[in-house]
Amino acid sequence: MKSKIPSREASLFCHSILSSLDRLVKCLDGLNENQLNWRPPAPNTNSLYALVVHTLAHTEESLLLTLFDQPSQRDREQEFQAKGQSADALIAQWQSLRERLQQTLLNLSADDLERKHLHPRRGYITGLDILLIVATHIAEHVGHAELTRDLALASTLQ
Repeated sequence: MKSKIPSREASLFCHSILSSLDRLVKCLDGLNENQLNWRPPAPNTNSLYALVVHTLAHTEESLLLTLFDQPSQRDREQEFQAKGQSADALIAQWQSLRERLQQTLLNLSADDLERKHLHPRRGYITGLDILLIVATHIAEHVGHAELTRDLALASTLQ
């Protein structure tokens, strides 16, 4: 029988995931179109805009679909090609997604975290594993985004 008590782990992950995504989206603040879409001059690098699009899509897929055994129509490769004229659409997307994530995460039970779910790229993993993967993935991209922002600002000032 499913426990009605929210999981302590889910509450802790909720804070970490949401605050990291807040930091990620904050990297877009004050940037113009050129800075949002600038890519470091090295192979396989991504623009700040693409990093945010990708990270939000991965989070949504993992926490709102995979965790509840729903199929995803996500196009991962297309995320890295994303470009934008401004950050407005991404900020609005994040505000909407943030509310849904918070509601979802704070309502996860210990049973939800112990149950196995079919992840699109990792096979069957527990709900707790999904939270750990998402938190780690976001943290990596926050670091990428903060560095990319610094480089984009330095590069476009010249």
